[in-house]
Amino acid sequence: MTNVLDNIMAIADRLRDQGPEAERLGQLPDATAKMLKAAGPIRLLQPKKYGGFEAHPREFAETVMAAASLDPATGWICGIVGVHPWQLAFADPKVQEEVWGSDSDTWMASPYAPTGIARPVEGGYVFNGRWQFSSGTDHCDWIFLGAMLGDAEGKMATPPTMLHMILPRSDYTIVEDSWNVVGLEGTGSKDIIVKDAFVPSYRVMNGDHVIDGTAQREYGVTETLYKMPWSTMFPLGISAAVVGIAEGALAAHLDYQRERVGAQGTAVKDDPYVLFAIGEAAADINAARQELLANVDRVWGMVEAGAEVGFADRAAGRRTQVRAAWRAVMAVDQIFARSGGNALRMDKPLQRFWRDAHAGLNHAIHVPSTVYHASALSSLGLDPAPNLRSMI
Repeated sequence: MTNVLDNIMAIADRLRDQGPEAERLGQLPDATAKMLKAAGPIRLLQPKKYGGFEAHPREFAETVMAAASLDPATGWICGIVGVHPWQLAFADPKVQEEVWGSDSDTWMASPYAPTGIARPVEGGYVFNGRWQFSSGTDHCDWIFLGAMLGDAEGKMATPPTMLHMILPRSDYTIVEDSWNVVGLEGTGSKDIIVKDAFVPSYRVMNGDHVIDGTAQREYGVTETLYKMPWSTMFPLGISAAVVGIAEGALAAHLDYQRERVGAQGTAVKDDPYVLFAIGEAAADINAARQELLANVDRVWGMVEAGAEVGFADRAAGRRTQVRAAWRAVMAVDQIFARSGGNALRMDKPLQRFWRDAHAGLNHAIHVPSTVYHASALSSLGLDPAPNLRSMI
């Protein structure tokens, strides 16, 4: 275990207090990013060779939850930016050195949605595209961007091949004023544009191989951490952030309700119906937390024992992640609906946690349809169609 979680709790008041400012700015304040670099959550999954901790992913998830319970945007950044060092750990050593060689606190942004085209040229690719939802991007100096392999004319090649392109800050543009949203506004998840950037081959990873584990095997990683399935690791920080936001919402609700008297003159502490809702919501949020952590422990145990984590195992894990997030947010809805009209006021933190929790649920990894479908088929011993296997 590291002391990163203790570091986060040591700055809890400051993280909690800066939440409204982050929302007003539409990104984390520079002072918050500086605090997080000193606390170390982004280095939890980073190789020790480059100043990281190579921590158990359970510790990573617990730290993300803690940060999100204090300020949703901070936790979201810890979860998304914090998983990128895990992938860079099995990228070409040359790009690892470029990113971390002079500063182990260098942050990387994303997104991985393949909305760009990489046209092969001598020594690499010419890259173009536009992406949405680059969380924490203003504080990052490098980025992972999803792409589709192009042909000589710059059109998508066949068969389709997904790539993960690694670019320095000088090779892409952040689109200001492109993050005007109802929730998680403090994450600064702005649009990115790349125009005719040359990306050398050593800064390109085959996205399909990253997802199916081929890239890790080809790199020859020996640490259990870096042999973990992508479908366990990539969604982990995002789902953990949502659960942490729900925990923060519960804490804000309890603080608000402690001395509250309802519209009919009954103190909340004497209202059995509201107390029932609080108890049920607390149990559901805790269940979400425990199932998410237990899933990480289960997969870690399989990988450490040298067992293959098959598709059915991965699908069950994704099902667990998705359900944990939905269970936590549904619980938040139950307590928010019993908080009275004053909980809607913008100077009350509960409304921000409620909005941010729902925004987190909108991430693509929390869409339950295909995940539940694939996991159900797998549990019946049937092989899901290719379109159901996405992100599993």
